[in-house]
Amino acid sequence: MARLPRLTLPGYPHHVIQRGNNRQAICVTEADYQMLLDLLDSNARQFGVAVHAYVLMDNHFHLLVTPQTVDGLPRMMQALGRSYVRYFNQQHHRTGTLWEGRYRSTLIQAERYLLACMAYLDLNPVRAGRVAQPQDYPWSSHLHYLGLRMDRLITPHALVWRLGNTPFAREAAYAELVQSGITPVQQVRLTDAALSGWALGEPDFVADLQKQTPRRVAKASAGRPSLAKKISEK
Repeated sequence: MARLPRLTLPGYPHHVIQRGNNRQAICVTEADYQMLLDLLDSNARQFGVAVHAYVLMDNHFHLLVTPQTVDGLPRMMQALGRSYVRYFNQQHHRTGTLWEGRYRSTLIQAERYLLACMAYLDLNPVRAGRVAQPQDYPWSSHLHYLGLRMDRLITPHALVWRLGNTPFAREAAYAELVQSGITPVQQVRLTDAALSGWALGEPDFVADLQKQTPRRVAKASAGRPSLAKKISEK
């Protein structure tokens, strides 16, 4: 069975995951992390993709982005991937592929999952045992949202502005949100949706998405259609 094309629609937030081939390192030195960020910044601007949050790990990275056009995200990821592989291979005297196939992504319902997805990204280094607190990790957007660093790459989503009327209030509210963490159910749903490519949101949201694309946005229910459904379709 042919694999489905990626689910990409402009104006919606997308959770993106890109992994190293066989979980190998994609960033070895601080210069690698910085180059990946610089390339992400330049390509996001070129292809009209707003980056709301990110985390770069040693063998994978996550993005939370909103593309302005239907092909903005795939074009950005293609250009980013190729440019970074050329840099990495030259820098570390290697050849061949770096990525584990094509990137994984799906779009999410902002009101239901966007802030949870941001916290999910910020807490990734903590879950991996890299740091004790998310603010101790330098290669994510977390410090920007705490007001401890200005990150030119970041375009805050409208939902972030609703966290408070002043920068201090928003920063305090966001810090509390991340410290509260996300539930195991949210973590599984965010991971599975990005890896499978199915849209993540409430049934009405998913149904509305389906009206906008011929690509199936949700996994079909298992089993044969019911007799009532067959009759209604006649």
